[in-house]
Amino acid sequence: MKKWKCESCGYIHDGDEAPAKCPKCGAAKEQFKQLDEAAAKLVERSRHTNTLHARVIDLARQAEAICNDGIKDDLDPGCVDVFTKSRAIAWQMMKLSMTEQQLHMKKGKWG
Repeated sequence: MKKWKCESCGYIHDGDEAPAKCPKCGAAKEQFKQLDEAAAKLVERSRHTNTLHARVIDLARQAEAICNDGIKDDLDPGCVDVFTKSRAIAWQMMKLSMTEQQLHMKKGKWG
């Protein structure tokens, strides 16, 4: 499928032709440029990887919530220690993926 990039805001449209106007910024059809095959493939790869990062972030937040419940439960010092350490690891996982997504946006690897 062809990919079209709005030169005004960067929105990527998938379709046989550019939209009549950009759904993001309202720019006219003439503001869209068709991406070449290499750029279109990069958009697809970026979408896949960014989705994986979003899933890691979601899972890390779920793990953080579980750890908070374990810390609150406070069965014994050993359990609290494991949940506290695990929560820190989950937080680091989340921040790593968020940072990588931020770098993707700066490099235009977002779509």
